[in-house]
Amino acid sequence: MPDVLPLVEARLGEALGEPDARASVTFLGTDRVEVLRFSGAGPEGDVVRYATLGMSASPMAEPTSMVADPVAGPRAELLLSLRAGRADTDRVLRPLAVLAASPQVEGVVVAPGASLDVGEPLWPGAAFTSVLVAEPGGLVEDLVLEEPMDPVRFLPLFPMTPNEAAWKRVHGAQALQERWLHRGTDLRDPIRRSVPLD
Repeated sequence: MPDVLPLVEARLGEALGEPDARASVTFLGTDRVEVLRFSGAGPEGDVVRYATLGMSASPMAEPTSMVADPVAGPRAELLLSLRAGRADTDRVLRPLAVLAASPQVEGVVVAPGASLDVGEPLWPGAAFTSVLVAEPGGLVEDLVLEEPMDPVRFLPLFPMTPNEAAWKRVHGAQALQERWLHRGTDLRDPIRRSVPLD
């Protein structure tokens, strides 16, 4: 079986260009996770993108699985896009690495519609402690691997305020995304306020 991570990094480079910074985090009992930063001008102004590298090295396993399959199973990396220069968002690197390590640490499968919470602000002064995992395929296309390995999916993350996260638990991910869309919420704004939820 091929080493997945060089292929993942190449796919990220194809879609986002060369990273201008990277950080490496290792948690006890887990493989190393890197977070890459890609800076550049997007169609709506300067956007900085953060991508994890390492989460897809092993497939994710359902918590109820007695034995994890070392080859087959879902693989993913996380993507976060934020407007540059409005907050100290580079401090999000460690929280992103924590989220990327959660399948190994907690035995969870990260999939679209899920909420991930780090229990503290994602960066200094942030109103967000959690993220909503969105559908892949927009920014970075899935990376197809040799059979029987599943493709690597690049999952966008949308920061959520505590109120939004609580509302999502009751009404669901789709309803929250519709509320954001209806209100014209700029999900890349690192200093945005919670969308009205009444």
